[in-house]
Amino acid sequence: MERSNKPSAIPVSPTIPTPQVSISEDNSRVTASLPTGESVEVLLFGATVLSWKTAKGKENLFVSSKAHLDGSKAVRGGIPLVFPNFGPSSNKATEGLPQHGFARTSKWEYLGKSSSESSTLPNSSGDSSVKLDFGLSNTMLDKIPSEWKDYQFGITYSVTLGRDDLETSLAIRNTGEKDFEFQTLLHSYWAIDNISNVSVSGLEKVSFADKVGGGNKEESGAITVSSEVDRVYHVDPSQEIAIIEKDKPRFEFTRDMLPDVVVWNPWIEKSKTMSDLAPEDAYKRFICVETGSVSWNTLEAGDTWEGGQRIKAL
Repeated sequence: MERSNKPSAIPVSPTIPTPQVSISEDNSRVTASLPTGESVEVLLFGATVLSWKTAKGKENLFVSSKAHLDGSKAVRGGIPLVFPNFGPSSNKATEGLPQHGFARTSKWEYLGKSSSESSTLPNSSGDSSVKLDFGLSNTMLDKIPSEWKDYQFGITYSVTLGRDDLETSLAIRNTGEKDFEFQTLLHSYWAIDNISNVSVSGLEKVSFADKVGGGNKEESGAITVSSEVDRVYHVDPSQEIAIIEKDKPRFEFTRDMLPDVVVWNPWIEKSKTMSDLAPEDAYKRFICVETGSVSWNTLEAGDTWEGGQRIKAL
């Protein structure tokens, strides 16, 4: 029987595209992508970010064609994590540890994803983002270094993919009863077309420790690279830093609780001594602008240290 006042059909809302996250068949990698096409890939060995691509497929990270991706060695490229020491150390608790610590050569646990997260960093991607969390604790180390056997810790590493930015942040917790000291760094290899067309701005007139020539120095202009460069700058986190390529900004950095910036490029001769760096002219294709805390931090029992960076790709 027909009704004269038949109720109208309830409209069906179209399915809203959501970020996609997948885990490789061998459980070694986690990949995330946004509906707009941006993507990020993280290797659980070292929680190393291997790839970060724009919506148009442009790769923002450099990874050596000879990089070890099987867990046998720290990855040459991407964003390896430095903890609890940076380089050779004279600190009693870390002097026997491998260069750049053990975080980058440890198997991390994938803790899960979340989307539509509000960032703690300013001008974040808001709802157009997906956050991947990874964890590492002293109980997960295959072999606890003797220098670290008295310390207990838990680290949460978050990688947040946005439409035109990437955020990487660390929360380091002292879960034991003894205070410990640490350094940490996001050892980032940024992909560029040619190092000859690149400069780093925002570090002018900032004193730096020159690990190649020795001593403390400063430059009046933007940093350019025409030989081996290995510098440590201590600069206020509010200072804006950018990688400029062909006179245009390529990457812009926002830092939170990371007072140090390392600028590194091995150039020609040192590249020849690095068996896992390829192709032959690889030094032309990346520049390391690494944010972190080269300064030593003391983390008291029960306390948590947090820091991170946001990189905008232009």
